[in-house]
Amino acid sequence: MPTPGTARCRDCRDTFFGLSAAQQQQLLIGSAVAAGGIMAYIVYKRKKPRTIPLGDGWWGVGEKTLSEDQKIYPFQVETSDKEIEDLYERIDRTRYADPLEDGKFHYGFNSTYLKKVVSYWRHEFDWKKQVAVLNKYPHFKTKIEGLDVHFIHVRPPHRENQKVLPIMIVHGWPGSFYEFYKILPLLTQSHDGVVFEVICPSIPGYGFSEASHKQGFNSLAAARIFLKLMERLGFSQFYLQGGDWGSLITTNMAQMKPQCVKGLHLNMCMSNRGFKVLLSLLIGPYLPFLVGLSREDVRRLFPFFEKNVFEMLRESGYFHIQATKPDTAGCGVNDSPVGLAAWILEKFSSWADLKNRDLEDGGLERKFSLDDLLTNVMIYWTTGSITSSMRFYKENLGSNLNNRVDFKTEIFVPTGFAAFPNELMHCPKSWAQIRYRNIQSYTFMPRGGHFAAFEEPQLLADDLFNFVKKVEKS
Repeated sequence: MPTPGTARCRDCRDTFFGLSAAQQQQLLIGSAVAAGGIMAYIVYKRKKPRTIPLGDGWWGVGEKTLSEDQKIYPFQVETSDKEIEDLYERIDRTRYADPLEDGKFHYGFNSTYLKKVVSYWRHEFDWKKQVAVLNKYPHFKTKIEGLDVHFIHVRPPHRENQKVLPIMIVHGWPGSFYEFYKILPLLTQSHDGVVFEVICPSIPGYGFSEASHKQGFNSLAAARIFLKLMERLGFSQFYLQGGDWGSLITTNMAQMKPQCVKGLHLNMCMSNRGFKVLLSLLIGPYLPFLVGLSREDVRRLFPFFEKNVFEMLRESGYFHIQATKPDTAGCGVNDSPVGLAAWILEKFSSWADLKNRDLEDGGLERKFSLDDLLTNVMIYWTTGSITSSMRFYKENLGSNLNNRVDFKTEIFVPTGFAAFPNELMHCPKSWAQIRYRNIQSYTFMPRGGHFAAFEEPQLLADDLFNFVKKVEKS
């Protein structure tokens, strides 16, 4: 009876000779590259640091003050009849462009469906009611590095024999703290004796957190501010969860103070593009197990150029605008509520599932209610924060990310990944391990896209609890 190793060698041989001549040549080239690169790769890895500097900053108006008010103040979301009347007047003056025949969502937000959304916004959406919903959880503000930082702090109901674990969850663009309102009840209910105390901040420049008054406010600055927030709240150790910009900010927090981060859970991963990834792309479609890819990885990744290059070119126009001239685009969307809604809601359509571009309504209400979507839009509108939120792209992408200290530094805290099938770019576990050196769990999620907590709160909560229980037992 052949050993497992013998059987695998035979499978490799059979697979190789079953390839075309061109595929065999590509595979041999990849193997040759591997032989020449392994030693350099090992040496490079050994030189990498384990933490990044915490640093300090001042993002307020003018010069840094000698002292800063460190008190935490209760905060409530408010509105007024005047604010709502101004919104209605602007909506009523909207000038629409006619859509192309059968254009669906391939040219962006279809204006025929946009009129339906705006009609609901104007005549049925109740902003005062949604303000009451927002105030369902306790809101606070505190001054850090010259900025008023907004956050919600949700404690679980007191019960005997339950382990309460602090966790910070961080949103991205074009989302907000409101993305987490469906998952908060799930996280603050006991799950086999484990429950979370949740801190959910707004990134400075988003929603109710004050925007930086100075250039250079990037994910490293946000991470440091959020670490100071957790310290101010009295937490010396805690968990982190994030997607989109939240995944980068929480990763930076784990790099700055790994001794404080008990575990890091992400639903989006940005992996380094290096030798191991190149090798995976060359060999992965034919012999995936040789380069650490699963069948599901292959299904999600390939054909690589179609799914990860051409598709991203179709979807990244906003990215280039916001990373270069955010203030120019911001002039329009900060002045027009309908323009703002189209700019934001298009992302909730395509980023939930790229196939939604083939639908007349963009599939927008398949995963979301109009009340929830418009509440998120209203957070940007009433705070006038769309331009400052867009600047976060320029501040992070104004230079090559791969040259930043955080992209040269590995992450050693226990890490968990929830890989949703409709996320914009798939990151296999073997790629994630290039940077995240202590992956405790990696889950192929059965459904869902970019806005995990908003789309599939139960799936995300279950995966987060499973990850944390594993960390707590180790």
